[in-house]
Amino acid sequence: MDQNTVPVLEEILQGKRRAMAKAITLLESTHPESFEQGQDLLESLLPHAGKSLRIGITGVPGVGKSTFIEAFGLFLIEQGHRVAVLAVDPSSPLTGGSIMGDKTRMNELAQQQDAFIRPSPSSGILGGVARKTRETVLICEAAGYDIVIVETVGVGQSETLVASMVDFFLLLMLPNAGDELQGIKKGILELADLVVINKSDGEQESLAKTAQAEYRKALHFLSSTKTSWTPQILRCSALEKRGMDTVWKSAKNYRKALLDSGEWEEQRQDQTEKWMWSLVEEGLLKSFRNHPNLQKRIPELQKSVNSGKMLPTTAARQLLDYWQIG
Repeated sequence: MDQNTVPVLEEILQGKRRAMAKAITLLESTHPESFEQGQDLLESLLPHAGKSLRIGITGVPGVGKSTFIEAFGLFLIEQGHRVAVLAVDPSSPLTGGSIMGDKTRMNELAQQQDAFIRPSPSSGILGGVARKTRETVLICEAAGYDIVIVETVGVGQSETLVASMVDFFLLLMLPNAGDELQGIKKGILELADLVVINKSDGEQESLAKTAQAEYRKALHFLSSTKTSWTPQILRCSALEKRGMDTVWKSAKNYRKALLDSGEWEEQRQDQTEKWMWSLVEEGLLKSFRNHPNLQKRIPELQKSVNSGKMLPTTAARQLLDYWQIG
């Protein structure tokens, strides 16, 4: 390991947030030397990672994800846990930076000594999940955070991507069940290990109870991704900080059920394997685009496709042929 990163490693293991932020910056860097330093550091941290409960949280815009995460995080800290929140913001198409800034949306949680919040721009990655989210999870675990929450922007394929890197997938919903059930994708409900209807307070409480009953009916017609766990439907009010205890009880019951059945370890191994192949695909695409022969061919083939003189399938086949020839 680079001698410059040894102090960073030691400080991460001591749980120092500044060192964590420095390590994450190295991993997110596009500079080859910094990237290699980050990878070496991550390799050294690996034996200290893997012991947290990884929770993915998604939901439609306006459901109150940040309010819920803050209320839930504060509750968990009161219970003696250390909480890391990896909040992936949409990227600005102009600057590439984060638009929303989760630290401003979780101000109370950000001030807690046992909380670590890292807003990361999605940088155009499909689904809004930052490219280095998986690596960041490992850094947080090595630093002693036993609960790691990954928040998605709730668009595109983010639900599938987050589900592939967490242990427990939580879907937040609004009280207006009729509209929600009509518009929600079936696949999201099938991915969810827990559905929580937020904003169950005031005049909306009766609507939330109706929604809870409707979702329970809907789940009977869907197949769960787990054999040892039946998804639950709960209600909460993140604004009033009510219902956090029942959500946490459900998460603990889930972990026990999967550990007892052996499904927990199977899921972790499957996720690690998928991570490896996603990196292989990413590396192949990068190698493909940077190939000197292809860089000469791509503009002319793109021009032929754009003018309608060539089918995209033909152009793609030719590019692959050029790449294989070398």
